[in-house]
Amino acid sequence: MNEFVETLLDLPWQVGDPKAAYDVVIIGAGGHGLATAYYLATQHGITNVCVLDSSYIGAGNSGRNTTIIRSNYGIPESVRFYQHSLEMYQQLEDETGCWIMHNTKGQIWMAHSVMTARTEQTRALMNTACGAKTDFIGPDEVKRLCPQIDITGGGRYPVHGASYHHEGATARHDRVVWAYAQGALRAGVHVFQHTPVTGLTRGADGRVTGVITPKGNISAGTVISAVGGHVSTVSKWADVRLPIRTHALQAFVTNAHAQYFAPIVSSNDLVFYVSQTPRGQMLIGAEYDAFASYQQATTFSYLQACSKKAVTMMPFLGKLRILRSWTGICDISTDFSPILGPTTTEGFWLSTGWGTWGFKATPVCGETMAATVATGRNHPLIESFGMERFRRLALWSRRPDGRFRSAASSSRQPAGRREHRGRGRPGGWPRDDR
Repeated sequence: MNEFVETLLDLPWQVGDPKAAYDVVIIGAGGHGLATAYYLATQHGITNVCVLDSSYIGAGNSGRNTTIIRSNYGIPESVRFYQHSLEMYQQLEDETGCWIMHNTKGQIWMAHSVMTARTEQTRALMNTACGAKTDFIGPDEVKRLCPQIDITGGGRYPVHGASYHHEGATARHDRVVWAYAQGALRAGVHVFQHTPVTGLTRGADGRVTGVITPKGNISAGTVISAVGGHVSTVSKWADVRLPIRTHALQAFVTNAHAQYFAPIVSSNDLVFYVSQTPRGQMLIGAEYDAFASYQQATTFSYLQACSKKAVTMMPFLGKLRILRSWTGICDISTDFSPILGPTTTEGFWLSTGWGTWGFKATPVCGETMAATVATGRNHPLIESFGMERFRRLALWSRRPDGRFRSAASSSRQPAGRREHRGRGRPGGWPRDDR
């Protein structure tokens, strides 16, 4: 395995200058872009593919996440989608020959009130029915699975139970990116680092016909945006308005904890999660920042608030030190689900709207997008995640009292359009997300 890694690190990611034309050009050499290229080549024989990135591969959200893999989402369409990705992750090392440090740990999702416990019971039943094995467990079982948890919650947040997702796992994010990059390169895909896309070329009919780069224009039959939080900039070039807000997601790791910390632990009410890295460090994260921003600096208020919650439930964390932190920028759709497939502008496709769930979807996103591009038909797993769902939503608008009413009986602007006005203020839609 070490011999493989040494070879991998010497791979020529850049293969000279791009050709003048490709069948498919993918903007963004993160996990989703590279996985799409990999499956286009390996499953559909489409190798005339180019992947471009303004920085190095995996420099964006693929290298700024918390590496958790799960499928216990509580919505049937999402459960089936992410469960398939979870199963693909289990086979990825054998498929690519790359050690991605995949480790099935299980995930405990704690409930700190009777009401939340009932919610977790319901979610466990629904997840299991959709194929994601999940059980509802009591406080004693929570303590058995993770002895480091204080089930009294410091007297403030007692554990009333939890849903236990048996297949919850982690993997090393950069190795996942390398695995797909190597596989794509071996299949004949071209990957170019430090090659920013500065615009799109358009035909007389408005169709997207290629991309503009400092190395010249590149023609393409299909252009796919897989740029994470910067999707609004790219989609604007194609005259595609997106129901997307960009928020910062922060996380940090501590020094190593000698005792083995088996599961991934999350709290439904407190909104934080903890897992142990392969190095023994404790990785801690929480919800994305409340205000829309492209800010990638870590804030002290976040570190303080997140640490306080984590230490309350796991007192041993108070003896550890924060070593480093990072921030990714999340592309969050209005219904918190991805947007996949073609857009209203012909030739321009999207992989966006991932929010905080992008890493765990890397394999399934690549496979389903590749299948959809190759066949011209939506893959069954992404049938519910197309842009058209927001056009249906736009048939409704808000009344002055905040309630919804049919746009057909209202002279007001549909809600789907009103939310795109963008005020450029904390909590509002940023101006460049219009």
